[in-house]
Amino acid sequence: MKKIFSAAILLVFVTGCAGEINRAQSGAAIGAAGGAILGQAIGRNTGGTLIGVAVGTMLGYIVGNEMDKADQQRMTAVFETGVSGQPVSWVNPDTRNNYTVTPQPAVTQRNGEPCRKAEVLAVIDGRTERTLTTACRDASGQWILQ
Repeated sequence: MKKIFSAAILLVFVTGCAGEINRAQSGAAIGAAGGAILGQAIGRNTGGTLIGVAVGTMLGYIVGNEMDKADQQRMTAVFETGVSGQPVSWVNPDTRNNYTVTPQPAVTQRNGEPCRKAEVLAVIDGRTERTLTTACRDASGQWILQ
């Protein structure tokens, strides 16, 4: 675990320092580090850590780079007002990336925090990527991706 954690931290440091690294790589590195920590905490074994790295890398790449602020605002609007089960689609005019987000019904967590899951289909550079995401309201009422 120490080796994986050290490698993830090194990757985040190197990514953050390199001027030519894009947001996708940066997001993937941060996602990998977070996923490794979470995977180890949940699974308490190498397999759990590796799964956490894989999932964290994918989500970090998608959210960290491909969705700019305008896309993130659209996503937040879907969590706020989207009808459960009905997809909401848009095309980013700058990147030409396509997104379709299908929100699910809100659920209340044990701590009283409302959360919503959504399926995200993104067409990025001609490749379709599918992921499931969850957003929960914070204390100020904003939807925060988990």
